[in-house]
Amino acid sequence: MEAFKLSTLDISIMLLYALFIIGYGLYHAKRNSSEEYFLAGRNMIWPIVGISLFAANISSSTLVGLAGDAFKTNTHVYNYEWLASVILVFFAIFFLPFYLRSKVYTMPEFLERRYDSRSRYYFSFITIVGNVLIDTAAGLYVGNIVLKLMFPDLESWVIIVILAFAAAAYTIPGGLNSVIQTEVIQAILLIFGSILLTYYAFSQVGGWGGMIAGLNEMAANKQLMNPKLENAREVLSMFRPLDDEFMSWRGLLLGAPILGFYFWANNQFMVQRVLGAKDLNHGRWGALFAGFLKLPVVFIMVLPGTCAILMFSDLDLTAINYALPGGGICTNLKDCPNATYPVLLFQLLPPGVLGLVLAGLLAAMMSSVSATFNSASTLITMDFVTKLRPDLTSKQLVRVGQIATLVLVVLASAWAPQIERAASLWEYLQVVLGYIAPPVAATFILGLFWKRANSSGSIVSLLFGLVFAIFALISGQYGLLPFIDDMHFLDRTFLLFVLCIIVNVGASLATAPPPAEQVRDYTWSRQMLKDETVELKGLPWYQNYRILSVILIIVTILVVGMFA
Repeated sequence: MEAFKLSTLDISIMLLYALFIIGYGLYHAKRNSSEEYFLAGRNMIWPIVGISLFAANISSSTLVGLAGDAFKTNTHVYNYEWLASVILVFFAIFFLPFYLRSKVYTMPEFLERRYDSRSRYYFSFITIVGNVLIDTAAGLYVGNIVLKLMFPDLESWVIIVILAFAAAAYTIPGGLNSVIQTEVIQAILLIFGSILLTYYAFSQVGGWGGMIAGLNEMAANKQLMNPKLENAREVLSMFRPLDDEFMSWRGLLLGAPILGFYFWANNQFMVQRVLGAKDLNHGRWGALFAGFLKLPVVFIMVLPGTCAILMFSDLDLTAINYALPGGGICTNLKDCPNATYPVLLFQLLPPGVLGLVLAGLLAAMMSSVSATFNSASTLITMDFVTKLRPDLTSKQLVRVGQIATLVLVVLASAWAPQIERAASLWEYLQVVLGYIAPPVAATFILGLFWKRANSSGSIVSLLFGLVFAIFALISGQYGLLPFIDDMHFLDRTFLLFVLCIIVNVGASLATAPPPAEQVRDYTWSRQMLKDETVELKGLPWYQNYRILSVILIIVTILVVGMFA
């Protein structure tokens, strides 16, 4: 194939969109107080909350990761997407009421209310590191992949710096409201572009029937990247056997929910949007709306990567000059699955449409990057600076948040090129998360549902998780413990979660019980469910989040059942 080239129309559309989104973000800036800057004044209605959650999650790294793994016949990467719908129901029922009623700015702040300041500072530090290593750096890396293909003469670090400062251009002055308002526009463009790409992809392979027939033929001839798959049904199945290298049914059942729970219910990057909701109902409706938006992802973001198996498995990519990890040039997609999404765009979309969809891709990158910049700066300001300098005014805190964002821009830009060392983008994202998530999820879950969990149990289990992660990484390099080294990362995620639960319970039982107010105000009880039932009686069904939750679960089962 020829090197990727953009028409004048495509470039014009992308530039106009970039100028528009920066201007739109600045127009919606709110920075008169720390609450406005960090939580958008706590005045967001449910559609904006839901779309913002979706846009922040379906970032450019997700688009590239989903398409790349679908090309590798890991169509069950969609399990991470539909699981979010189930987890968001759990989040809306149990966790969100405590978050909103406590009026906290950050998740670590909530952890301090339930436990103590030690857990707060540790979790805040880990979250900031995770924001830089996972969310922000991955978003910049994907932007670099796409733009490097179009502008091969530009150095990667130059592209990354340009992208980072473009996202920061409205995040630094405008805060969360600018981030959320731009995310709404970006989500609409992202969905529209994904639908267009899906249409062109299925047109090329002969629709659904053509895709199934083509996959069956390739599977029979052992031409798929996973030669164990024998037919199209196995390629599209969400439930794989225990020997599956990407995600077995055991990993789906035990490990993946822990990652999802951390991401949707504990991660400042995501929860901050719900903290900005105007009340509990809008927060719940927004969370459930985001769950509904996750379900069509299999059709508009995963299956185009599956279609690429039929169209581009033998495509010569030498001309695009895409560098492989460790050196060398990519010659086909089997060598560089991360290039699947850009190849789909440039091979299938006509001029004008290509520019619009590329604008959507870069919009997704800016959305996720700006979101992590804002959430991490919130953590730095509210969890550290306010403790060191409690005398700072609201406007001074805003200034601190802006400076923190600038520092994060530099750090994320420096780390982003390191992601290339991973086998695939999705593997990088999930493996890193597999070490961060289990100790945090164990601490939050025990804290909410077990009254005896105390501050000692929390900090000991969190530190145990850190030591385990360090040891596992060292062992992976030197083969110190083959049992741990050979485990699938989802199995290791579940193992670490169980061990952290055991450590937390043991340390809690060995020390004094927590104060009564921590148990009363931050631990779930059946009485809360009864009180809520009375409150919900006067609402119509479409405003009753319990009925909406049941509908979401039913729709999820129907969609997943299509790929059983």
